[in-house]
Amino acid sequence: MRYDLTDLPLERLRRRSSAKWASYPDDVLPAFVAEMDFPLAKPVKDALIEAVELDDTGYANAPGSGLAEAFAGFASRRFGWDADPGQVTATIDVVGGLRALLDLVNRPLEGVIVTPPVYYPFFSIIPEVGSSLVEVPLDGSGELDLVAIERAFDAGARAMILCSPHNPAGTVPSRTDLERLAELAASHDAWILADEIHAPLTLPGATHTPFLDVSPDAREHGICVTSASKAFNIAGLGCAVIVTASERAAQIVSRLPAGATHPGQFGVIASRAAFESGEDWLDQVVARLDLNREFLKTLLADHLPEAGYSPPAAGYLAWIDARDLGLGLDPAALILEKARVAVSSGPGFGTGGAGYFRLNIGTSPQLIEAAVRSIAEIT
Repeated sequence: MRYDLTDLPLERLRRRSSAKWASYPDDVLPAFVAEMDFPLAKPVKDALIEAVELDDTGYANAPGSGLAEAFAGFASRRFGWDADPGQVTATIDVVGGLRALLDLVNRPLEGVIVTPPVYYPFFSIIPEVGSSLVEVPLDGSGELDLVAIERAFDAGARAMILCSPHNPAGTVPSRTDLERLAELAASHDAWILADEIHAPLTLPGATHTPFLDVSPDAREHGICVTSASKAFNIAGLGCAVIVTASERAAQIVSRLPAGATHPGQFGVIASRAAFESGEDWLDQVVARLDLNREFLKTLLADHLPEAGYSPPAAGYLAWIDARDLGLGLDPAALILEKARVAVSSGPGFGTGGAGYFRLNIGTSPQLIEAAVRSIAEIT
């Protein structure tokens, strides 16, 4: 089935009540939160419609739903990763899963490494569990700074949240870097909690390597948390999976509190359908995003040539350097006020975010162009 991923009428999009489309007045073009504007994959939509018609809105029976098997099949086809369905546990969302795991793998006040500029909820969940935040910024190319990570482990950090692919940089760690990271974790008896939510949206020219698939060290010292939510645009339905690849890691997951392993019923239904039957849709979306990232490069060159931009290797979130545009330390504020475009605030992603903003390009070329032109008018 072919999906129309370019004809996305603004008047129809504004009828949505999700955070992206309901957070601002109608004179603001939203391009901030990680929601795509594309139509749902037909297998996902059909599964949800069937559930509604059956009044199937009770509690999710995740262990018996086939979700684990569906994920394992998807991981094998998409990444060549032979995940064991018996080591796949459902949770409500990736951030919730990470928070619950941090409670189990880290002692109070021990350090947890993050790699800013990075997904901002990490900054709140770490102190919530009583751990200490340790920032190890990405290097100048947006890659992991393994030397600095080793120093942080030497100084006492005992866990790291690995954002792979990285949000907002859009970079994809190499297998070699991941192997070295696993060695560092093993030598320091530390845990790597791998957030791989953007992995299915890895774009042409890049290859996502699941952390748990790189080495025995990774399997012994790693836990993956991922979801169909970003790739298939079903974040509001409430479902993610925690994946392990060793008995040691599985024992950690077995100690999760009951509340951490209760996904939403619609989330389970939609995720299983996405993993089992959504790859035709996903291939089309990836192809569209590939075109969108290059289209944005052209638009910026034409209208905002002073902006810095490296097309993302994965995902639909463009990380834009606006330091030479005269928009201040937080360009998003002035862009919202003057251009009436809502983008994500760069400083909110931590060290290295000042002067940057994040632009959502998971939409039609027409709306990407409208956003860029509006921003150009205020510079």
